[in-house]
Amino acid sequence: MTTIALQVNRRAVELSAEPRTSLADFVRDKLDLTGTHLGCEHGVCGACTVLLDGVPARSCITYAAACEGADVTTIEGLDEDEVTTELRAAFTREHALQCGYCTPGMLVSARDLVLRLPDADERRIRVGLSGNLCRCTGYVGIVRAVQSVIEARRARNIAPLADGGRTSLGPVGSGRAAPGRSESRPALQTLALASENATPGSIPDFIPATVLDQRFTLAHPPAKVFAMFDDIAAIAACLPGVSLKSPPSPERVEGLIRVRLGPIAASFEGAARVERDPATLSGRIIGIGTDQRSHSATQGEIRYRLLPLDDGAATAVELSIGYTLTGLPAQVGRPGLVRDLARRLVADFAANLDRHISGVPSEARAPAELSFWSIVSDVLRARIARILGRRSGAG
Repeated sequence: MTTIALQVNRRAVELSAEPRTSLADFVRDKLDLTGTHLGCEHGVCGACTVLLDGVPARSCITYAAACEGADVTTIEGLDEDEVTTELRAAFTREHALQCGYCTPGMLVSARDLVLRLPDADERRIRVGLSGNLCRCTGYVGIVRAVQSVIEARRARNIAPLADGGRTSLGPVGSGRAAPGRSESRPALQTLALASENATPGSIPDFIPATVLDQRFTLAHPPAKVFAMFDDIAAIAACLPGVSLKSPPSPERVEGLIRVRLGPIAASFEGAARVERDPATLSGRIIGIGTDQRSHSATQGEIRYRLLPLDDGAATAVELSIGYTLTGLPAQVGRPGLVRDLARRLVADFAANLDRHISGVPSEARAPAELSFWSIVSDVLRARIARILGRRSGAG
């Protein structure tokens, strides 16, 4: 077995694998990133295409060990990517998919064309997509979809990138070498956070893959609410699914977040760094954790700011929640659903905060576990109510 260290979807990963393990098998079997599909396994069909250091590559014929230190992006890592979002909409509009098996690899290759080609030249698009095979569509809708995105972006004066952002010549990943791995590996973000020797400074900053902004109001003065945020144990008791492993320190907390999404359960064990600024009534909580059972990992950040309302009698709480998630739960938690769930969780958090500040007994606070089905039923009811409201307003 060989230990392989690389970045996958902006997250540091260090796992053991056989030297013969392909990059496709590595991301699918080790990280549960099953959006990368396997077809021919000879580098011909293109279903396994991922980005390797920003360049499309056939992951089925690329050894994972050869990607030591590389930056790998699978289709899951493009959820919030602007070009890929436009391509998804265009694929739907132009009927560019049927069974969808080739679509992840097709989107990765199409994204590269949108970035590189100066105009929507059909011949160049067909040549550029010739390495991605589709048995369903006849390619007409796919080509039209790519053309429409290129035309729209050039019309908005978004210029093509020279060589698609490539900075060197040679095969994709040719700067990576499996044998005799370099001693100067890039610094990796440690995901095993239960270590007794970890310090607040060892919990790194990161750029979240998804950021959700929320705001709610509490009928309590800002000073009282800010004092509540200083009580880490009380805040943890107000967060659904959160429990502490040990008494927190002013700068650091170790705990567990339990999440259940239908049949998928995960317990992220980790630690968080706490920062506060009394002068601006603001702060930040940043943490990382892993779930060994589902081979999942997460990084999260909560930024908060308190604003006085009603001459200081009430408080507006502005939250910015950022996170990056890999593994099986990430395959279930698509962005639209996550936003709806986040609104519900923030509402629960706000209600629990209000009850705690008001002196309600602890047994009335947050549940011990986040249940997908109970929350999703509320989300569906809310969406149905919005649809009916729009229809009644139109009538």
